[in-house]
Amino acid sequence: MLRKTCSPRLNWKALAEEYGFRFHTLYGHPYWDESAYYQFSLKQIEKDLEAPTEELHQMCLFVVEKVVNDEELLCKFKIPAEHWDNTRASWLAKEPSLYSRLDLCYSGIGVAKLYENNADTPTSLYETGFWQWLWLENKIEQSEFPKKTDQFNSLQEKLIARLQCIAEKHPQEILYFSCCKNSEEDRGTVQYLMDCACEAEIPSRFIYVEDIGHGEGDVFTDLNNQAITWIFKLYPWEFMLREDYGRYLDINNVSWLEPLWKGVLSNKALLAMLWHLFPNHPNLLPAYFEEDLCKSSLKNYVKKPLYSREGANITFYKDGKAHKNVQGPYGEEGYIYQAYHPLPQFGPNHTLVGSWLVNDKAAGISIREDYNPITQDLSRYLPHIIL
Repeated sequence: MLRKTCSPRLNWKALAEEYGFRFHTLYGHPYWDESAYYQFSLKQIEKDLEAPTEELHQMCLFVVEKVVNDEELLCKFKIPAEHWDNTRASWLAKEPSLYSRLDLCYSGIGVAKLYENNADTPTSLYETGFWQWLWLENKIEQSEFPKKTDQFNSLQEKLIARLQCIAEKHPQEILYFSCCKNSEEDRGTVQYLMDCACEAEIPSRFIYVEDIGHGEGDVFTDLNNQAITWIFKLYPWEFMLREDYGRYLDINNVSWLEPLWKGVLSNKALLAMLWHLFPNHPNLLPAYFEEDLCKSSLKNYVKKPLYSREGANITFYKDGKAHKNVQGPYGEEGYIYQAYHPLPQFGPNHTLVGSWLVNDKAAGISIREDYNPITQDLSRYLPHIIL
């Protein structure tokens, strides 16, 4: 695994505008960065990333089976009691999932370690499935890379195939896509998925989360007062279950992407449960619930809220004492404690690998880097190749 500098394409910003990539720069800072790329060997991809990703995913699904059938664990995961039955029903009905992303610590040497599972609302989908592949094609066309240069990236074709498969249970049904207002990145992610749905020949419409209505018969409606029965939402389940409309989620007839059971996987309590069920697994870091920390031998660790996003409210502990933290709005539900295992550094850059899954199969990777040790919303995205 090498970090190599290269020259950005002269026309990449014009291309970005042409292809609708409007969030390549965020708040005046570069988000997409093609002044460098990461190079992997095929063995690193297949042995160190692809195979462990699929194994970790199956371990995570095993945790879901345990949690939905155990009220004590549902309490530990802070899932509201009024939604236990529906969460369990969602799992038992095998409601289909579209995609997930595992965040991995990997340096190119040794085994990858799981940081967390972004199973409900992972972003950077467009950049991974389409934009970095276009970058590679352009580089090959310009003879900057050999023609045999590849990329671990089957994300787009797997998304389209998965949508086609799920659509078989929704003949002639409109698939709505939704996200919150005022987020260019979220809107871009949802638009990309709508494009994939179009390729899958699925009729679709867009609606902002804030514009979804409540109609007669406790149905959710669009702005034309049409009932919504099938919807992809880029909005977290932990928020939805606590909103005023949460009481209608158990009684209306809506098929959700992602399904309700994915709320178990997007909870960082998952990390403590994985370590409890699969202790000393090579791809796991020791992790504990708050009440179990004193029984562990951890001295250097990271305190993570059960629910948090973009690295918010994380605190680093060295020799049991807090020495670095990130502010944010999360932590009310509690925390887990994970062994400190720093990201690899390439020069001043701390580098995180995101490993994608579609229909239980590894589908590609994304690379984020930051000058700080915590990957956050403005961390840069860099492309990668296999050579």
